[in-house]
Order: sequence, then C-alpha cells, then structure tokens
Amino acid sequence: MAKNNTKIILDLCGGSGAWSRPYAEAGYDVRNITLPDYDVRWFYALNEEVYGILAAFDCADFAGCAAQYWPIKDEDGRTLQSISVLDACCRIILVHQPKFWAIENPVGRVPRWLGKPVIYFNPCDYGDPYTKKTCLWGKFNIPIKTPVEPIRSCKQGSWIQKLGGKSEKTKRLRSITPSGFAKAFFKANP
Repeated sequence: MAKNNTKIILDLCGGSGAWSRPYAEAGYDVRNITLPDYDVRWFYALNEEVYGILAAFDCADFAGCAAQYWPIKDEDGRTLQSISVLDACCRIILVHQPKFWAIENPVGRVPRWLGKPVIYFNPCDYGDPYTKKTCLWGKFNIPIKTPVEPIRSCKQGSWIQKLGGKSEKTKRLRSITPSGFAKAFFKANP
C-alpha cells in the first residue's frame, strides 16, 4: 500500500481546511482549493491520481435558513454563480474518479440539483455539542456516530449563535467543519 504522502486529497472550497485537517495530520498530500487564492471553477484536471475529494461550497444561496432570500438571489444571479461552483466541484469529482468523495451543505435546496443526500447529520452526532443539520452526498463510508447532548443557548440550538448572532464572525464559525465530524469521516475513509 502506498504511503499517505502519495495520496492526494482535494479539499474543494475548503476554507479553513478543517475537514481535511485529519488527512493533513496523517501525512496525506492535501490540496486546499479555495478562495481567495484559488477558484474551483478554474481548476484544471490533474495528471495524477486523486485519492479523495471533499467539497464544502458556500451555503449562502442554498441553506434553508435563508429561504426567504432565494427569489431575490435567483433573480439577481447569485444563485447561478453558486450553482457554477457546485458544478465545478462535480466536474472535478467526475474527471478524477477518486476512491471516495463527499459534498457537504446544510439542509436547504441543494437536493434540487444533487438529489437526496446519502446522510444527514448534526455536529452533536460526532461529539461537537451543537446542532446544524447538514447533508452529505457522495461515495464514502459513513462515519460512526459518537453522539453528545447539544448545548442549547438559543432558539437555533447552537452555542456558536450566541457569539455574535447574525454577524459575519458567527457565519464564519458555523461554516467551519466540526472537528468531531472531520475526525470520524477520516477514520471511516482513510
């Protein structure tokens, strides 16, 4: 079996790199393809074998919590821009045919384009004590759950929400892949 450092993991729209961090810590060749440095829509096919792909594109135009803004975003073109990022992630997966791949986004309208998710989860299912119902599509081994009771500090059920309500900081914190889930996903998909 090849050493981990020869296994390429593409972290598409990976932002902080939290989802791919367990792979990086285990010595995999992790490549975080994310803004502001790299737009996935410009990603060229690699002439190397890709072992795994993780994709977590921005949910701002898809998440159910912002459904009241969908008509405006559809009309002004923001939704179409976001769909082009989703399409780019799907193209990269199709071209590279990795051993495993997963696309993540919160509950919302992505099923209109990708169909029913493989699984739904909340961070508290994997040891992080808050809720944010999230969908996963793809070809992967389902991580084993290690549930904990969520800390409820507000109506939405998340202690993160208390940090700043609807601020950009709160949105950024809620968009980071929960570490418990990332570790469980890695363990199930080494």
